[in-house]
Amino acid sequence: MNNSTPTIRSVTVADVAREARVSKATAARVLGGYGVVSDKVRGDVLAAAKALDYRPNELARSMTTGKSGIIGVVVGDIENSFFSFAVRGISDTARAAGFNVILANSGEQIEAEKAAVRVLIGKRVDGLIVTPSESRDVSHLRDIHRSGRPLALLDRALPDLDVDTVTVDDRDAAMRATRILTDTGHRDIAYVTAVDFSEHEYRDLEQIYTSSVRERIEGFLAACRDAGIVTPERFVRLGATKPEETRAITDKLLSTPERPTAILASDSLIAIEMFKVIRERGLRVPEDISLITFHDADWTSVTSPPITVVDQPAYMLGKVVTELLLRRIEGKVRPPERVIVPTSIIQRGSVGPPFREK
Repeated sequence: MNNSTPTIRSVTVADVAREARVSKATAARVLGGYGVVSDKVRGDVLAAAKALDYRPNELARSMTTGKSGIIGVVVGDIENSFFSFAVRGISDTARAAGFNVILANSGEQIEAEKAAVRVLIGKRVDGLIVTPSESRDVSHLRDIHRSGRPLALLDRALPDLDVDTVTVDDRDAAMRATRILTDTGHRDIAYVTAVDFSEHEYRDLEQIYTSSVRERIEGFLAACRDAGIVTPERFVRLGATKPEETRAITDKLLSTPERPTAILASDSLIAIEMFKVIRERGLRVPEDISLITFHDADWTSVTSPPITVVDQPAYMLGKVVTELLLRRIEGKVRPPERVIVPTSIIQRGSVGPPFREK
C-alpha cells in the first residue's frame, strides 16, 4: 500500500496558455498586466486562469514586470493604537489600488528599523513608508531615496531628507493642549514621553532625536513659558517605554512634595498606566490631578471621567501618505510634498483647577 501524500502541482502560466489556446507569452502578458492584447484574448486567458485556480508567483511577476504589487511599511510601535489606525489607513488605500502591504515593527530601535528595511528591499517592494525612529542616523533611508525606489515618511519629518512626508503639527498641538492646563490655573505641569535617555533625565532638546517628540516638548515648554512658568523643564520625564517604566515614573512624580497638578502624556499607552497609578494612590481626576493625552484611543472616552485628548487623525495620515507613495510608484514626477494634517482637541472631563492641600 502506498501511503505517500500526493504532490500538488502549482498551476503555471503554460497551463493557462494551453487551456486558453494562446501562446505562453500572450498568457504571461495578460496575467502580468503588461503589453497589449485583444479584449477577446484577455477574456479567454482570465477565464482559463479562473477555471484552473491559477495563483500568480509574485517573485516571478516582479522579475518580469519590475513590479511586485507590494508596499513595505515600517512603524515605531504597532501596539500603540495610533500606529494601528495609521496602518489601517495605509492598508485600505493600498488594497483599493491593487497593492498588498508587508508590515514591520521597529520598536523605536534604529537597528531594528534598518533590518526591517533590508528585508523589505529584499522582498522587492515597490515603495516604502517609514516612521523614522530617530533623525541622527538616516543613511539607510537616504540610500533608498538615492536608489530611486519611492519612499514616504509617516508621522515624523526628516529635514535633511527631501521626500514625501505626512505629519501633524506636533508643536502646535502640544502648545494648545498645554494652554488648556495653564488657562485653568496649572503651573506645575509634567510632560511624559516614551523616548528614553540615561536615567530618564531630560536636559535639553539636543538630546531628543525623534522629531515628533522634540516638537511636542518644544510646544509644551513654549506654552509654559508664555504662561510665566519658571523652569518648566523640571517636570519633563523620559523613558516611559513600558507599562512598568511608566508606572515607576508616575509613582515618583506623585511622591514628590511639590508634585505636579497636571500631566500631559505623549501617547495613550502612557496615559492609561498613569491613570491606573493615580487611581491606585487614591487620587481623583481631575480633582487632585488633571490629565490630557495625545491620541483619542477607545479607552479615553469610557473612563470616569473621560479623558481630554489631542485627536490625531491617524487613519487619515496613513491614507494620505499612501496616496503620495502610489503617485511615485506610478512614475508621476513632482516635487516632494510635506502634508500637515490638522489635529483637534476633544475636551472632556479630565481637566480642572489645580488642587493644593492647605
